[in-house]
Amino acid sequence: MKKLTIGLLALCFLVTGAFAKKTQLMPDNFEYDLLVSTIDSLSSPYVKGNQAIFTADKNARHVGIAFDFENYRIIHSFQKRTIQDFDFKTVDALYFYILDLPKDVQEINYRLVVDGLWTTDPLNSQTTYNEQEGIVLSYLDASREIPPATEQLDNNVVHFVYKGSRGQQIRIGGNFTNWDSWIYTMNEVQPGLYTLDLPLPPGRYEYAYYNGMSTLPDVTNPTRCYTTDGRIASLLIVK
Repeated sequence: MKKLTIGLLALCFLVTGAFAKKTQLMPDNFEYDLLVSTIDSLSSPYVKGNQAIFTADKNARHVGIAFDFENYRIIHSFQKRTIQDFDFKTVDALYFYILDLPKDVQEINYRLVVDGLWTTDPLNSQTTYNEQEGIVLSYLDASREIPPATEQLDNNVVHFVYKGSRGQQIRIGGNFTNWDSWIYTMNEVQPGLYTLDLPLPPGRYEYAYYNGMSTLPDVTNPTRCYTTDGRIASLLIVK
């Protein structure tokens, strides 16, 4: 029986200028630690939610991975996981790497770097041939349904998304409205799905959704912050 390790909520302090005015809350580690706890044997890579999981044999000194969408310029290091039984005795070990899948990536070509040598993934039988480079690459089908989420579009337009019950009057307020929540009302584009596109110049934006007098976080954006009056709000950096 394998031991599950649950992480604690990680907090990160964000210093603005010369003063620590705000505190940015980092995403909860619970889901990540829970996902790691399920990686208990070597397997071909697979997609779970919005992550891709890769494993490698424990006997290597170092295992890295490089992806086509980064032009193979970055080698990401695997982590080593020891697997223990109920009595905390080590029964096995393996290397793993969890990739947060980029939104627009639906298939992945990649190569491993095992103890300094480039190679295909021995646990993955799916390969493709790159004629331009004359090399064989490992392949992973990462096709999945991508749920709508708040994001920056072209021309500094931010696409805000709220998911809830149908027939609500959802408003948005933030430091770009001086926290006036009655200026912008979101549009219900599908039952329970509300959106609003706002042009915002580059900068740091704190915001929240409102339903009546209730304040609602943006669950599609995991980044949180403290406002100057101590409230928790969603945080978005427009570049």
